[in-house]
Amino acid sequence: MDKLPQDGLFVAKAMLIGWMALSKVAFSQEPSAALKKADAAYRAGQAALAQKDLSAAQADFEQVVQLAPQAEQGHSALGAVLVSRGQVKEGIHELERALAIKSSDSTAQMNLAMAYEQIGSPEKAIPLFSRWEVEARLEKRPLPSYVLAGYARSLAANHQIGLAVTKMKAALTTDSQNAGLHDELGSLHAQQKDWAHARGEFAKAIQLNPNLAVAHLHLGLVMQAQGDKDGMSELMQAAQLAPQDAMIALEFGKALVAEWKDEQAIPVFQQALELEPNSIAASYQLALALQRSNRAPEAIVLLRKVVAAEPNNAEAMTNLGMALCQAQEAKDALPVLERSVALAPESVTAHQNLAAAYVQLSQFGDAVVELRRALKLEPDAPQLHYNLGLAFKLQDDAVGAIPELETAQRLDPSAPEAPYLLGVLYMQTGRYEDAAREMNVSLKLRPENGDGWATLGSVYDKLNKLPEATSALREAIRQLPGQPDPHLTLAAVLVKQNQPGEASAERRKAAELMRSNMNRQRAEVATNAGNSALRNNDVASSITQFQDALSYDANYAEAHLGLAAALDRQGKTAEAAAERQKAEAVKTLGNP
Repeated sequence: MDKLPQDGLFVAKAMLIGWMALSKVAFSQEPSAALKKADAAYRAGQAALAQKDLSAAQADFEQVVQLAPQAEQGHSALGAVLVSRGQVKEGIHELERALAIKSSDSTAQMNLAMAYEQIGSPEKAIPLFSRWEVEARLEKRPLPSYVLAGYARSLAANHQIGLAVTKMKAALTTDSQNAGLHDELGSLHAQQKDWAHARGEFAKAIQLNPNLAVAHLHLGLVMQAQGDKDGMSELMQAAQLAPQDAMIALEFGKALVAEWKDEQAIPVFQQALELEPNSIAASYQLALALQRSNRAPEAIVLLRKVVAAEPNNAEAMTNLGMALCQAQEAKDALPVLERSVALAPESVTAHQNLAAAYVQLSQFGDAVVELRRALKLEPDAPQLHYNLGLAFKLQDDAVGAIPELETAQRLDPSAPEAPYLLGVLYMQTGRYEDAAREMNVSLKLRPENGDGWATLGSVYDKLNKLPEATSALREAIRQLPGQPDPHLTLAAVLVKQNQPGEASAERRKAAELMRSNMNRQRAEVATNAGNSALRNNDVASSITQFQDALSYDANYAEAHLGLAAALDRQGKTAEAAAERQKAEAVKTLGNP
């Protein structure tokens, strides 16, 4: 909240009169030297306020409080100035002292109510606002708009939205051209999901102040809530008008995420985090966007920061555990996910992610236990049934797996995974007709599945449906040009169809691929050895290893790059550049 406006400091001449009267009543004699100094300091403070010199006013009123600690006017004035200067807690202390001395000090009541609202203590602010409102009504004087707005904010914070709307409207009757108040009223309507009135107030705020960034933000969010795609343009305008506002950047990023635009949201969240490096909200949103974009290592760093700041945030722990699993660090993920389940035993996602970690660690029995717990919470979740079926399959338990996969397929007939796995299991258990049926269902849903076509070809071979087997296997070869197995299976099918020449050609292709794959594996091993030697500064040995790798597979780009790095160490920059060019050429041809 902004600092209180200057006219909110009710340190008026009437208070000075009250101060002098109090002195005479208290002492029934000529004021002492201390009281005279206090009176002079009080007048100086009033003069400083008139010049809007809050620093000087504070010093003067501090002197008043020191010289006359039992006079409520000094505490009241000092408290108001402290609040206005942002020293809210100190100001509240002085205002409370003023009211302890004189509970009927309406000025102190109002300033204290505004201060309580500012620190988020609506339960303390509302009774003071209410008392002040009653007194104003009895005296037939209107409440200032900023007081009514503060009252409305306190009511809203206390979940009394309807009454807050009434008070904010009252504030606007005396300050109808205040764009900020229209924006606040719109926000209250939005909390009621009264989108039409909210949108109208935000539009009015923008009309009054086209540069009010927060109004553009709120209007954009409301438009999105109404399904209006033009809302994003308002959000972008808000971000452009206030590029240094971390809150607007955060909300803009979240809106992008809602439209599945993580790649666009990431730099926005990064900007928010640069503006507020300690923002846990920005760290969390950025981490989630990175995680969804398969940038798990970067997400892990941020999620650890969030969990350290919020050790009981089960959702953040669940996401951290999943990110660790994505990074193949299931061993580290396990205690994190176990903690998340302990914190949120009703979270299906927590159980599901813990099960995924167990699967990665080959603890399939533990995965089954967690998935069954998840299914008790959400029995009709097709993904849970699929995951449980997969866990059973990994235990070689077809009897347990098949009914779970059948349930998953029934609950979500549009997903290709369950029928594919069912096809594999039916084939393994000799149910070839069932296997062919399920594999065809899966491939209709996801035709780009080379392994699926290869499996279907094998099934048709078992059923002696040789033309169908040939067609499926040729599609598998098209999708998996580097795999020898479909060629071998096709060769066997062609033999059955009395096509020995074609069968022999397929066997030769399979042999060539196996030889190529073997050479690629050797090249990988030699390249890893070369990289290890280079890290240990054994340049000569590394060059030998990289050259060996290229002798196995001249099109292995990583070996060319490793050799270039080693040649650079020897100062052979021209030769190194040539190796890098070879690597680029190889990559252009689609080789790794």
